[in-house]
Amino acid sequence: MKTLFINIKELIQTRDKLIEKVSGKEMNILPKIENAFLLIEDNLIIGFGSMIDCPKTENTTVIDATGKIILPAWVDSHTHIVYAGNRVQEFVDRINGLSYKEIALRGGGILNSAKKLQETSEDTIYQESKIRLEEIMSQGTGAVEIKSGYGLSVEGELKMLRVIKRLKENYPIAIKATFLGAHAFPVAYKENHSAYIDLIINKMIPAIANEKLADYIDAFLETGYFSVDETIQIMQAGKKHGLQAKIHVNQFTTIGGIKACVENEALSVDHLEIVSDDDIELLKNSQTMPVALPNCSYFISIPYTPARKMIDAGLALALASDFNPGTTPSGNMNFVVASACIKMEMTPEESINAATINGAYAMGLSKTHGSITIGKKATIIITKPLNSFYQIPYEFTSNLIEKVMIEGQFIK
Repeated sequence: MKTLFINIKELIQTRDKLIEKVSGKEMNILPKIENAFLLIEDNLIIGFGSMIDCPKTENTTVIDATGKIILPAWVDSHTHIVYAGNRVQEFVDRINGLSYKEIALRGGGILNSAKKLQETSEDTIYQESKIRLEEIMSQGTGAVEIKSGYGLSVEGELKMLRVIKRLKENYPIAIKATFLGAHAFPVAYKENHSAYIDLIINKMIPAIANEKLADYIDAFLETGYFSVDETIQIMQAGKKHGLQAKIHVNQFTTIGGIKACVENEALSVDHLEIVSDDDIELLKNSQTMPVALPNCSYFISIPYTPARKMIDAGLALALASDFNPGTTPSGNMNFVVASACIKMEMTPEESINAATINGAYAMGLSKTHGSITIGKKATIIITKPLNSFYQIPYEFTSNLIEKVMIEGQFIK
């Protein structure tokens, strides 16, 4: 089955050749074609270009996109959308003056979500999580990474990863699963970190690998959570089972985590609200993708990733939502792109590159997602009539999306 979009006002992120990512000054270059066509067959892009060169095809559904913009769907490389319940009380607690650390010390934060997850059935977690997945799909996300990390036990982590597997099986969106058993230390292990690390390495990882439930491994490498040495142990154990690292790091402090991640060939390092000059130099000479999560900074009022400094130094940067119940209860990537422009001094071109092609790199999906390229998945956003793609970050609370197509099918 073929679908031909014609008279597209702007076809954004058009790449004739397959590229993995864009860095530095290249991030401000966003190729586009005005008055364009886009040809799709089944679930793949098979042609695009100027309307002057639009092919005549038979047995094809033709869609007139006059005045509309088409771009690749967002690639959200960092989420925690599988969870039970919510943490709305912590939202109120922060308004009333408690810090993230104070809430955690009172039994809130990650341990609060872990308690809720243990008390909730796998099927209920699935039913709650699929609503969130459907929501982000409707908002233009066409590929998403989902982490575990609220189980904090063999049974709990397996429960979460099985829910992610079930979402994979039931929805057309590309999903990558990340094992995040090293999200926080359970109460029983607060004074015995080595025992919990042993549980992760010798029980959790083998069980997860045996069921093939995860693509990546993660840890919250941060002061008060997992140390550099503990994270190195986890990354190396994951690597033995084919799980490449994607690590939470530098959210509140910089303690040498970037160096450890680069040396252990992490695919991405995520958060980076605090970044030193040494961190930038280490990332500059690596294949590790820095990932910024501006909506987390917005929601809990912490510094934003210094995107301008990083990009001007020649780095690549991806953007992701960090959708989770405690610090970012939203997976709206349109707001992520807008936040990056408004709060992180990124241009619209840089932000869209970060949320598409660089996001795909941070998920290991460079060959299939993130750009309008022949042979890639037909996973696209069709906007309402607009004057320019600049309106996407400019009208930051408006719903400018008319339709979303994921792998050749319009979603309802």
